[in-house]
Amino acid sequence: MLITTPVGSREAVTAARWPVPEERRTVTVLFADIVGSTGLVERLDPEDVRALQQAYFGTVAAVLRRWHGVVEKYVGDAVMALFGAHGSDGFDAYRGVRAGLEIQAALDRRLPAGTRLRVRVGVATGEVLVDLAGTHDGGHGAASGAVITTAARLQEYAPPGGVVVCAATRRAVAGLVEERPLAAIAVAGKAQPLDVWRVTGVARHRPARHHGPLVGRRRELATAGEEIARTVRERRPRWISLVGPAGSGRSRMLHELVRAVSTVDGAPVRWCVAHCPPFPDGELAPLADMVRAVAGVRDTHPPETVRRRLAATLDGLLPPARRGAAAHALAEFLAAPRDAGAAARGAEVCREVLLGLAAAQPVVVAVDDLDRAAPALSRFLHRLFAAATERGLPLAVVATHGPGWADLLPGATGRRRRVSLPALGTVDTGRLLRHLLDRAGRPAARVAALLPLVGGNPAAAAAYAATPDPDGEPGGVPEPVRRLVDARLDRLDGERRAVLMAAAARGAEVPAATVDRMLGWPAGRAEPVLRALVDAGLLRCTGAGGYTVTEPAVARVATHRLPRAVRAAFTRRLGDAGTGAAMRPAGVVTDGAEGRAACAAGAGRRSGGGARPAPVPAAAGRTPGVGSPVAGGAGRAGAAVGRPVGASGGASAGRAHGADRTGGNRAGRPARGRLGLFPGLVDALPGGPGAVSVAAAVPVGAAVPVGAAVSVGQVGPAAVSVGQVGPAAVSVGQVGQVGGRPPTVGPPRPPDGGRARRHVTPAQDRPRRAVGAGAAAA
Repeated sequence: MLITTPVGSREAVTAARWPVPEERRTVTVLFADIVGSTGLVERLDPEDVRALQQAYFGTVAAVLRRWHGVVEKYVGDAVMALFGAHGSDGFDAYRGVRAGLEIQAALDRRLPAGTRLRVRVGVATGEVLVDLAGTHDGGHGAASGAVITTAARLQEYAPPGGVVVCAATRRAVAGLVEERPLAAIAVAGKAQPLDVWRVTGVARHRPARHHGPLVGRRRELATAGEEIARTVRERRPRWISLVGPAGSGRSRMLHELVRAVSTVDGAPVRWCVAHCPPFPDGELAPLADMVRAVAGVRDTHPPETVRRRLAATLDGLLPPARRGAAAHALAEFLAAPRDAGAAARGAEVCREVLLGLAAAQPVVVAVDDLDRAAPALSRFLHRLFAAATERGLPLAVVATHGPGWADLLPGATGRRRRVSLPALGTVDTGRLLRHLLDRAGRPAARVAALLPLVGGNPAAAAAYAATPDPDGEPGGVPEPVRRLVDARLDRLDGERRAVLMAAAARGAEVPAATVDRMLGWPAGRAEPVLRALVDAGLLRCTGAGGYTVTEPAVARVATHRLPRAVRAAFTRRLGDAGTGAAMRPAGVVTDGAEGRAACAAGAGRRSGGGARPAPVPAAAGRTPGVGSPVAGGAGRAGAAVGRPVGASGGASAGRAHGADRTGGNRAGRPARGRLGLFPGLVDALPGGPGAVSVAAAVPVGAAVPVGAAVSVGQVGPAAVSVGQVGPAAVSVGQVGQVGGRPPTVGPPRPPDGGRARRHVTPAQDRPRRAVGAGAAAA
């Protein structure tokens, strides 16, 4: 079976000469053992025992390697494997469970004739200390932690032929597998019984249910909708990509787009949607699910019902002479999507069906998470797009994927639109957190504490809002966020990951020379690596050539990965160098306009790879949070005068102006309204104390007088203001940070670092102030 979801190479760690020898990592451990092996070998000849063992161990090892697991040890007839020890893709637990299920099926097919083995499999997820150099097949003792014992105990409890998982593994694979609960088990040494579940198979993908209003994506939604409308009006196919990092809300955007664009100019639009789960079971399995949805076929329907509904779907779309063979090909495809021949024949018929539908009415073919799919699905979409272009059909293709994946579509110049989903701004993040906390029955006062940790990521906001005590989690980061960050860190090579972890462990802004000393490198080696991390969006420059981790969650996870011995070595090296520096708490973030300007001169423009968190309004001497007004002199309200600023932590002034033109976000009104051609598209957040309103629209090119406070809106009962801006004009498309210094994690520090600040008059201070306009995302 083809594994299509990208996974890092297991040789990446050693090839990059990883300078940190060990890491604390969250891994998934699999234990597999033969049931009744003692009685079995007693009945067999030694030569037959050897043949049986070779078939068993060879089969199990092949399955584990296919799912990118590392065989840590063999203990008698038991096999122990690690997933995520050498590199995480965010789906380590899912790969471990899928490997356990496949081991059961593979042994039934590959053992010698007349031999039947029953195997028990236990899968557990938890934290271990990993010897990175030893994470290879046969690397005995590469991992240490209680989760290894837990996996072994689960294996003993599993029924013959079954796969049993712990609670942490079940949370990590929720919605991806079918499971049923078993009775809790008592494990020696554990105070409480363990809740366990038996996995019965892979779940058919079900579209996620999205609750609550869409926050902060109105402009992106309108842009994608307008592209679909152009397809219908011009009768020329268009390709729309919804692009954003994991957790940015790509699937939610597609869901809202389906709801918003049901008709264009009175013509009904037919949506054909496919979702790509991680490691799809067949190269074109998502396409088979799309065919089921178009024909109204379910997995539980008998073959006769499936053929009848397929024939009814083809009626009027294909010539009568073709319908019988086409219906048979589609039925074979739905029954066996992993069969290459059946998949190829079914895809050909599916293309004819979609083109036939587009000849009768506008059609949108949407694929969620296309970057997870096999190349065969991308080729299918390319051929469909080319055929629709030749015939002049109103067919649009909408695909969602991450920013690091590019789908090269030949011959589509001018008909491709990339809609990026950046991090939410501070105000929108606060609104989203308030809604999520209210739904979870938790106090809205938590918004101030969670806002700096979320970084504008909707999935992170949902995870923090649903976790009663994030500080009780490893590294103080909830499980879903930790999986996202782990995958993000493991996409870095060894040098970059080491530098990032050293900078995170230092906690404050750290110069390149300090990183060199911490890692024991020669002077100058860390500087280009630090600049590369700035380009990737994981670090930002501060004043005087210092660097700090951009997002608090990344800083916490990176620091937590370091063992105590490595942290002690960092402190010792800094002490030996006479710096007197010590490790600071992870997640402390500092910034300044001067540092950003120096960084831009030394490292170039940031090229993506990580969302920059939304800065939080902060008052001098106070812990930053929602509802803290920012005085004009307490911080900067944007970038330095004359420097173009990208959208970081909020939408541009052009967004606020555009929202007013489309009927939403008018001065003093709640953020709701129509968006041009989609009358049903509204921002449904209710008014009242939690509503976000814009106090005044800033005209394009207008100057903001000194001393005037530009109010962004309200998150809760307290207003969040931008501070004071200077006399320079505020132009559409330029935006500064929403307030003064970015948030810090840990005890609040004075903005001057504890040093006495000299007195300056407003006239002297005015040239140093930044110009910007923070606005809520459209």
